Amino acid sequence: MNPTAPAFAPDLLDDRPERVGRSRRNAFVVMLASSLLSLVASLVLSIDAVRLAADPDVVLSCNINSAISCGAVAQAWQASVLGFPNAFLGLIAEPVVITLAVASLGGVRFPRWFMNAAQVVYLIGFGFAYWLFAQSFFVIGSLCPWCLLVTVSTTTVFTSLLRVNIMDNTFGLRPALHERLCGWLRMGVDYAVEVVWFVLLAAAILLKYQAVLF
Repeated sequence: MNPTAPAFAPDLLDDRPERVGRSRRNAFVVMLASSLLSLVASLVLSIDAVRLAADPDVVLSCNINSAISCGAVAQAWQASVLGFPNAFLGLIAEPVVITLAVASLGGVRFPRWFMNAAQVVYLIGFGFAYWLFAQSFFVIGSLCPWCLLVTVSTTTVFTSLLRVNIMDNTFGLRPALHERLCGWLRMGVDYAVEVVWFVLLAAAILLKYQAVLF
């Protein structure tokens, strides 16, 4: 007598929907945590901007040395590109990102046009954050710790949103390309690239300012 065949073969079960759901949740958790950190940093920078407007000679708590100086960055023209402190933009944008992340964690599915618009808007914010970093690094010659936190959190929010949009195929990619990109996401390629990028940024900062920092 042949042995009774098992009712199912666990290795043949398709757990992809569960994996995708878990990956989406993780992405929104990262997005929520990052946007909260960015909101705190924007609040601190906004308060410092008001203090500097009242007294240009005020000494800020993060004025550590010539390399790490929030005051030097805040008093440069790049800190108020639109005529008011850039930090005010964070106070406007981050609550929107927090709402998006919380709603998505609660099961809300936003329409494709909204997610595409969010990606485009945050791409602009991503580019603006790195333009400010480049200005601080190459032109102003000083770095602001709170600004660096905004740069890092903007990066993680942008990549988290991009991850979700790729998994949901919000961009309307061809099936073959979509499956290839999802395969890279499942392998964690995006996380690896993000870690390498942050390591390179940290190395660049240490190499340029090592004489002052150590």
